[in-house]
Parts: sequence; structure tokens; C-alpha cells
Amino acid sequence: MAGSEPAKKVRLKRANEADERLLVEAAQRDASRFAALYENNFEVVYAYVARRVRDRAATEDLTSEVFHKALQYLPRFKWTGAPFAAWLLRIASNMIADRAKRVAREGAMAINESRPSQTIDSPKQGKQSQQVDLEDSERRAYLFRLVGGLGEDQRRVVIMRFAEEKGIREIADELGRTEGAVKQLQFRALENLRAKLAISAEVKNYE
Repeated sequence: MAGSEPAKKVRLKRANEADERLLVEAAQRDASRFAALYENNFEVVYAYVARRVRDRAATEDLTSEVFHKALQYLPRFKWTGAPFAAWLLRIASNMIADRAKRVAREGAMAINESRPSQTIDSPKQGKQSQQVDLEDSERRAYLFRLVGGLGEDQRRVVIMRFAEEKGIREIADELGRTEGAVKQLQFRALENLRAKLAISAEVKNYE
């Protein structure tokens, strides 16, 4: 009896793999069948993201995005015998890396914006400076208009963070939110502003 236990485990594993393959193939034919794959793998993906992001709101958003992207690219998925979760975790890993790069870029941009402008001596440089100052003023005015179009919570965080130069903890205390929630509001606000700027650039290209 004891000798048959490994054989039972092998048969059970193969049965599970066959069941999962059927679920994948069904979802590839009908996207509404993806729900079963979502339910079976949600906890694994969520735990994987949570260990690396350590922010509840960001974890929830990224987990949702992982399954959204998985559904989008499911027709290209090819069964190799590996668990479907392995493919999902590769997607999650790439998205976490992309998010880290975005956060790093935003931090660098914030540092550059806080640096004082250089002194300009020559007349030619003076004219260039006036032109740059005018462009900067127009750009700031435009950015303020875009910020004004954000939701109330995102707008308050952006103003407090970049105009009033307050820290995350200070903003969290004033708004009665967690630091993680403030970071997520800032992230979403910057994403929204970036999207609006991209749309504006596309419109100008057609003018």
C-alpha cells in the first residue's frame, strides 16, 4: 500500500494539470471562462506581488493589472506543462520592475525640479533666459490647469507634495490616511498627468 502512494500523487498531479489545461483552453475560446483561472490563481499572484511591493493599494492595483494583461495576451499562451501560475508570475515580475523604474524616474524628476536655476551673465544668455522663463511660466500654468482637473484627493496630494514640499508622513497625518495610501494617490495622480500630457502632445502634432 505504501508503495502505491507516489503513483497516486503522480496521477493526481497529471489530473490537475489536465484540468488546468482544459480551463486555459476554454478561456482562450471564451474570455468569460477566464474567471475560473482568476479564482484559482489570485492568492498566489497577490502574495507574490505583496512580498515585493509592500504597499497594499499598489499590490491590489498591480494584481488586477496582471490578470488584465494575462487575459489580453491569453490567445498567445502556449501550454508547456508548467503551472499557469508560473506564466502569471512572470507577468507580475515584469510589471513590478516597470513600476520600480517609473518610481525612480519620478523621483529623479522631482529632484531636478527642486534644483535652483543657474546664473546667466551674457546678454545672449539673458535673452535665452527670458525665453526659457516664459516657456517655464506657460508650462507651469498648463500643469496647474491639469492638476486642477484631477480628483480632489489626488489634487491635494500633488499640491502638498510638490508645491508645499511636504513629506509623505506629514501629508498622511494631515489627510488622516496611511503613508501607503498617500504614495498610491501620488502615483495615480502622476500617471493621470502623464496621460493628459501625452494626449496634449498628440493633439499638437495634428495642429
